[in-house]
Amino acid sequence: MQPSEQAPAAPNLAVLDRELCDCRACPRLVAWREEVGRVKRKSFADQSYWARPIPGFGPADARLLIVGLAPAAHGGNRTGRMFTGDRSGDILVEALHALGLANQPTSVAADDGLELRGVRFTAPVHCAPPDNKPTPAERDTCRPWLVRELELMRPSVRAMVVLGAFGWQALFPAIAAAGSWTVPKPRPVFGHATRVELAAADGGAALAIHGCYHVSQQNTFTGRLTPQMLRDVIGAAAAEAGL
Repeated sequence: MQPSEQAPAAPNLAVLDRELCDCRACPRLVAWREEVGRVKRKSFADQSYWARPIPGFGPADARLLIVGLAPAAHGGNRTGRMFTGDRSGDILVEALHALGLANQPTSVAADDGLELRGVRFTAPVHCAPPDNKPTPAERDTCRPWLVRELELMRPSVRAMVVLGAFGWQALFPAIAAAGSWTVPKPRPVFGHATRVELAAADGGAALAIHGCYHVSQQNTFTGRLTPQMLRDVIGAAAAEAGL
């Protein structure tokens, strides 16, 4: 069954997350995530890789959604949890902890006790892609999972932080398909610390969207994104979300 058939029928986030984990809709991504799980990185040679799609993580009534790109081959694809087991996850969770939005500053394994407070992680693509670059077709095939997630979170979510231009570009069609908020034309352009407010299309609350450089090693090692820059964007979005 394709995501376009399966996702809309999910009655809640728990079911959506469970069914997403069995998705095999994109042959290239399925082959890659499973190959990575077989070959492994030397430093993780004794570990069993998850090697499946990665669902969102965080409470179902989260007020702040953090949107990434796709799971990392030896991070989420290994541990089975978004932003877990690699440097990107460490930096993001450390920032959340500093802001009081996570109970601990590290994210190393799915059973490490991490709890997010009013925050949920998600992504427009749920499988680790080769070279961290999903194709447009893979992005579009995966979109129904995100659309349904947005529909189910409509009662609580008030703000989003979008990490990187890919996530930003992929998010707006999903928001439009979810139908709860009005997406302006032309669509907003990504930039670090960009803020866009989307008016409600369903009579509910507006949605504040904040752009942030991705927490990739390329950005954090070069100083393009510093810990303070990350905390500033997340802090502003959290305040708007009422956290």
